[in-house]
Amino acid sequence: MADTFQQRLSLLRGASLLPQLAHIVRGIEKEGLRTTPSGELAQTPHPKGLGSALTHDSITTDYSEALLEFITPALEAPQAAVDCLKNIHSFVYKHIDDELIWPASMPCILHGEDSIPIAEYGSSNTGTLKHVYRIGLAHRYGKTMQAIAGVHYNFSLPASFWPLYQSALGGTQDDQHFQTEQYFALIRNFHRYSWLVLYLFGASPALCASFMEDRDTHQLDALDDHTLFMPESTSLRMGDLGYQNNAQQGIDVCYNSLERYVEGLGKAIHSPHPAYQAIGIKVDGEYRQLNANVLQIENEYYSDIRPKRVTPSCQKPLHILAEQGVEYIEVRNLDINPFLPVGIDEQQIRFMDSFLLFCLLEESPSCEEAQSRLNVRNKSLVVNTGRQPDIRLFVNETQSRTLQDWGQELLDKIAAAADLLDQAHGKTEKGLYRAAAEAQREKLLDPCLTPSAQVLAALKEGRSFTELCLELACQHRDYFASHPPSDEVLVSLAEQSRQSLLQQQQLEVSDKESFDDFLARYNAQ
Repeated sequence: MADTFQQRLSLLRGASLLPQLAHIVRGIEKEGLRTTPSGELAQTPHPKGLGSALTHDSITTDYSEALLEFITPALEAPQAAVDCLKNIHSFVYKHIDDELIWPASMPCILHGEDSIPIAEYGSSNTGTLKHVYRIGLAHRYGKTMQAIAGVHYNFSLPASFWPLYQSALGGTQDDQHFQTEQYFALIRNFHRYSWLVLYLFGASPALCASFMEDRDTHQLDALDDHTLFMPESTSLRMGDLGYQNNAQQGIDVCYNSLERYVEGLGKAIHSPHPAYQAIGIKVDGEYRQLNANVLQIENEYYSDIRPKRVTPSCQKPLHILAEQGVEYIEVRNLDINPFLPVGIDEQQIRFMDSFLLFCLLEESPSCEEAQSRLNVRNKSLVVNTGRQPDIRLFVNETQSRTLQDWGQELLDKIAAAADLLDQAHGKTEKGLYRAAAEAQREKLLDPCLTPSAQVLAALKEGRSFTELCLELACQHRDYFASHPPSDEVLVSLAEQSRQSLLQQQQLEVSDKESFDDFLARYNAQ
């Protein structure tokens, strides 16, 4: 069996495998806070013109009623994903009056926990489950952390790729088992090398001082009366600012196999935690959380990447994943780039595809405790001091190397994976994927070119974090106004909104089971 990156590259150049790479798909989930024109968190409910946040396929909310989430379908063309996000943003702006979509990952002006309204999803059992889960998050972690936004990147290779790839490698496993095993190998390498993504695309080195108003101590510097920052940080969003509770630190989640992953996460979902037992589950007739376990549900585990499978409504994702295996992966460590109208662009998408293909093809030994500690340590170094000159990262417990040197070496392999993607799309010479990978080298040579450095440079021109974000939000709003979707797209989105409201009503009417019974049955899965 081939076991080196170069050998696997050669296999994928074969006539049967190469065309499969043209059918890689990605779906993007992009969050954005609704704010007032003065940069304060909107207190208005989710606009009815946007449909039901419970059942709409393209527009929903995350933690807060004011935290919009825009969802693309799984698409083969990178530009199609960007265009889809543009269309959704344009449609949303037609329904939020004078409100703005905040362009950054770190939140707008907050006036304490009470200023963050928890998302509402109606009276159905499914909607109540989502709402109570968020109430539980508020009790466990506070609301402030939940107002942070990001970009989630869902990635998968076509189902037809896996049996061909297994045959080329000489394997004889069941197809689904092989596919799952390979996705976990990708995930392990992502944990090893995701510091590169944080360096190249991190865009949250600063935040509004209101985010920290309840903290007695912190390590941030003051840029002005309203802005805090870390001078060499890349992504404060991916740091530990929001994690006041240490319960998750004791969770033993292993990515060496599906079985160990399910075992570790399942234990956390079913193990009571004393601090959460003290909160209570249902107090004076009102739910405070779904249960008192370490995790209420799988999604509460804050990981940078997740193995995923499409899950039927009201079923637990971990149960379906254990039964049917991994269908795609979800990358969760991408900041919103505040300088881009939809927070991400086609070049970054092409880089992410190349990076994830590299993670699949690179050798991926099992990740034991020592390696996990190194992964966490390297991530923390890049999050907090990634643009520090000659910063060194840990290759193992006794050896280190500079981020720049290691990054260039990784880019060589990522560029080779990019060449495969270009060839799959009919490019015999340097194509868009290779160009996207090569464009990142300049950032390694000059940290000032990174988004995080550009954010700080803009702030140091004399604007507060809020002023900069408002300026960019207005520019983006004007961009969407000057680049409207076709009438056909607007009609389609309006019809989706109308149908989603009908679907929510139908759910509410059809529910005959009490929420108490529904929740007991859900927790028992």
